Amino acid sequence: MDSAEENEMLKILFQYQHGFIISKIMFTACELGVFDLLLESGDTLSSAAIAERLGTCHLGMERLLEACVGLKLLRMERKDNEGLYGNTDLSNLCLAKSSPKSQYCYMKLQSEQLYPNLQYLADAVREGNAQIQSMYVTPSKDIFEAMYSSEEGVQSFSNAMDTAWSIYGQEMMSAFDLSCFPAVCDLGGGSGALAKEYISLYPNATVTIFDLPKVVKRAKKQFVTSEECQISFQEGDFLKDSIPEADLYILARIFHDWDDDTCMQLLTKVHKACKPGGGLLLVELTLDEDRSGPLEAHIRSIMMLLFNNGRERTFSEYNALLSAGGFKEIQFKKKSFYSAILGRK
Repeated sequence: MDSAEENEMLKILFQYQHGFIISKIMFTACELGVFDLLLESGDTLSSAAIAERLGTCHLGMERLLEACVGLKLLRMERKDNEGLYGNTDLSNLCLAKSSPKSQYCYMKLQSEQLYPNLQYLADAVREGNAQIQSMYVTPSKDIFEAMYSSEEGVQSFSNAMDTAWSIYGQEMMSAFDLSCFPAVCDLGGGSGALAKEYISLYPNATVTIFDLPKVVKRAKKQFVTSEECQISFQEGDFLKDSIPEADLYILARIFHDWDDDTCMQLLTKVHKACKPGGGLLLVELTLDEDRSGPLEAHIRSIMMLLFNNGRERTFSEYNALLSAGGFKEIQFKKKSFYSAILGRK
């Protein structure tokens, strides 16, 4: 190994050692409103001006801004020996809270729920998730029970889940031609972010969002869109209650929450309720067949290990589940981040 290779290896090691600090730098700047201020200003600002407008210590803000430049979250230009800071395209698109595609709510959930409990990852690997949940900073049966225990928690979790669909929703709903499915049921569809993407592509369709009572109650309060007449809500627990009849069932980021037995129970229920010729659309992160990647799927699997009994799977594993559940003509499309899997009854 030559010195250049060793230096590159040590750079990677440093990044991995300090990855949790990098995440906190990004979230802190987001939480304090740095990216929103710079987006609204339309111009570069000095660290002193940013600190004054956001009500922070100048020294602390200056170091935070410099770190964000190092992470390519901000850009800096020097004028009269003073640093002036501005947003990058990434920050304008995803980190400013006011952006339609902001990822702030998801980062907030990660920071408040996942981050404090990562200290128990070694215990989860040694003993399994069920043995350590009573030790968590927020003890509960699983993360969903913790989130759904209050109206504020429901809103926080729903907002976090919606952030992904602001970026990937249309891509996933257009992965296959779904125009032959006019009556759709989105199981666990939350506030309707994905349903709206479906209606925008297939304006003659109707979508029923089937979710827990607390989620539906909260969603109805905020649901005021032109698609309202085509999107309806029904309360229920899809693992326990009967589900509506439909031509197509959408289960987005649902299967990775559960073990194979629970997935099979749900598949059996969906297949029974599905109209003849209907379909099931799964939206999930998928592992490569050799399980070597992608890293995003491995990270999500670690999250599942910490908070519930689910995991990420390969397409072959999803194919086996859907086939065992009675679905045929199973198709798979891997897109920019998530994958779409479509099976027919």
